[in-house]
Amino acid sequence: MFLDRDGTLNVERHYLHDPDALEIFPGTGAALRRLMDAGFALFIVTNQSGIGRGYYTEADMHAVNTRLAEMLAEDEVRFEKIYFAPESPEAESPGRKPSPKFLQDAASEFGVDLAQSYMIGDKLLDLQCGWNAGVKQSILVRTGYGAEHERDHPETANAAVVDGLPEAVEWILNDGR
Repeated sequence: MFLDRDGTLNVERHYLHDPDALEIFPGTGAALRRLMDAGFALFIVTNQSGIGRGYYTEADMHAVNTRLAEMLAEDEVRFEKIYFAPESPEAESPGRKPSPKFLQDAASEFGVDLAQSYMIGDKLLDLQCGWNAGVKQSILVRTGYGAEHERDHPETANAAVVDGLPEAVEWILNDGR
């Protein structure tokens, strides 16, 4: 299971870099726990262009990720790995979404079957990342920038579209119903 971070797991904060500003969406921990209980390994795949733009440091991002892991540990949620692309959109980046590189890396490193995997995110780039990797389904959540992307990008019609992460998990566990 591949998950975007900002706008998907937690409230979108423009260039989030302060762990004290992290706010996870209600139901996130329980939803992720349900995925783990169903046998899914969890991976975060995130573009962190604020690092490349000089807005915050890689250490700041890791501090936010550590806080996120601590908050979700209350529901016994564990991520296998957090993949991040620190480059700005203008810079060359092998892993920056919509590149499928990090999903392919997880397939190689952890034996993940991409054809049985899902990519959940709040932006068209997240969906494209999943499609480029050949996942079973890319799912757009309407949290974060999701509602805006649903409205402004007709390509999102090729994705499953749900209100938030708990609904995405319900969709997955009920085979798309």
